[in-house]
Amino acid sequence: MKKIAFLVAFIGLAFSGTSQQTITATITHDALQREYILYVPASYTGSSAVPLVFNFHGYTSNATEQMWYGDFRSIADTANFIIVHPNGMPDATGTTHFNVGWGGSTVDDVGFASALLDSISLDYNINAERVYSTGMSNGGFMSYHLACQLSDKIAAIASVTGSMSPATFNSCNPQHPTPILEIHGTADGTVPYTGANFSKSIIDVLDYWVNFNNNNTTPSVTNIPDINTSDGSTVEHIIYHGGDNDATVEHFKITGGQHTWASTAFPSAGTNFDIDASVEVWKFFSRYDINGLIGGPTLIESSQFNDEISIYPNPTTNKVSIQSMSSKATPYELYSIHGRLILSGVNDLSSREIDLSYLPQNVYILKIGSHSFKLFKL
Repeated sequence: MKKIAFLVAFIGLAFSGTSQQTITATITHDALQREYILYVPASYTGSSAVPLVFNFHGYTSNATEQMWYGDFRSIADTANFIIVHPNGMPDATGTTHFNVGWGGSTVDDVGFASALLDSISLDYNINAERVYSTGMSNGGFMSYHLACQLSDKIAAIASVTGSMSPATFNSCNPQHPTPILEIHGTADGTVPYTGANFSKSIIDVLDYWVNFNNNNTTPSVTNIPDINTSDGSTVEHIIYHGGDNDATVEHFKITGGQHTWASTAFPSAGTNFDIDASVEVWKFFSRYDINGLIGGPTLIESSQFNDEISIYPNPTTNKVSIQSMSSKATPYELYSIHGRLILSGVNDLSSREIDLSYLPQNVYILKIGSHSFKLFKL
């Protein structure tokens, strides 16, 4: 079907498991030759199905730039997923883009994404229930477009500095509850936080998906530690829980952040360094397949005090205390954000603290009985 892509993919399969493969290839769709870059981690062997992440570039950019700017490759190396970086086509002004209903474009990018997924799935062992889409700016718009128009193949999406175009918003027809993550700066001058004639406001976008997924309309809000006080921005993590199939709608609101990818290796003015957009996107994706939450309890933010258990301080630098209304012994487990069990024990009257001083700075999941909390270790 595609001589170049087939040959390069064949070579990649022959050497899989020995080194990572970065493959530039093409397919023909709708009489157009479409380019893409595939990243296959060294951990891929073909023996088991792996997730696939679409990583779409922004307006005027290209696949190579996005592969470096919004970089997931080191994460894929350890988490074992394949990344595809599609190239957009020139619009009427000769500028690369993905068609989300802007400027009279007639390029069928939804059909291209579908055909590209099918093509990659012929050459690699892709988990069809774990296909995700993310991207920068126009790539974020495209991810929303796929959530609306190709939802039978897309498990979850994340947009970085993107939004929904009016065309996408007005014709959106998702087929299943869809986990949504939006990372956006309030000082974004390219895709304004409050909306423009070509984009819906971020609040309108969140409200749409909260309504579609039947999420709780009152979110939990966690202030992310301001670990870089010189970047001129701070971050709130806003989560709408309670959606069908446990699908959450989440938002990293970067107050003072501009039109950039948080913690990119190629920063510009207004880049936030309190979070890493690539890490947060994969952490979000890793919890879901197309049927919803992949096992385990729904995450409870540590700022949410409930009738049974609370934890403090959070963030912490050494120890965390557990406050419980019950005097009964309760088992606890601490997991890495990728689901690896780190330690376990029992919370009782004689043991209400957990020592975390020896652990590296990171985000962890603390499971206490039937409750799970996101825990920040500084």
